[in-house]
Amino acid sequence: MDLCLPDNEVILCGTCLEEPVYSHAARSQSFYTLPLLVRRLSGAADTVNVTIRETMLGTAEQGGRLCVTGEVRTFNNRSGEWPRLVISVFARTLAPTEEADENRVRLRGALCKSPNLRTTPMGREICDLILAVNRRYGRSDYLPCICWGSKAREAALWEVGTRLSLEGRIQSRRYSKLTENGSEERTAYEISAAQIDPICMP
Repeated sequence: MDLCLPDNEVILCGTCLEEPVYSHAARSQSFYTLPLLVRRLSGAADTVNVTIRETMLGTAEQGGRLCVTGEVRTFNNRSGEWPRLVISVFARTLAPTEEADENRVRLRGALCKSPNLRTTPMGREICDLILAVNRRYGRSDYLPCICWGSKAREAALWEVGTRLSLEGRIQSRRYSKLTENGSEERTAYEISAAQIDPICMP
């Protein structure tokens, strides 16, 4: 990946599932969120939460086709019973589109936790990684990433602090969480890497 490229870049094309709802205010601006459904080539679909400025509201309508460019953002939601990492896309641009569904992420960051190599119930090797990606103003986003097969075995040997470049997609998956009130259905988000490699520093 070229060193002049941004550290955090997302392109999504998909269908707006619901009308935007108010999220929060910051620096005298109001922000809204909307769920964008993006289909994979396999026919499965990912639902990605997108944060937009109030000035973009006129572009986003339920059922409309949208193209979003922006950045992957994370924050810890501690408002509920369980703290959980919330992943969304902060929209820099938002426009109507007739293009096919697209879900493309490019990241550059540092490995901030030891890799976890494991085997799925289907026998596939998978490695869990946490990538710290710098924002402006000294902040960082901590993004859960996965890679598979031979790349998973390679990733398991990387050390904390290794600089990495990644290309892949945002993936959503449903899972059951056992709580004192019984089983709850939740959604987890992660970056599924099609390509991930250490960055050779000059």
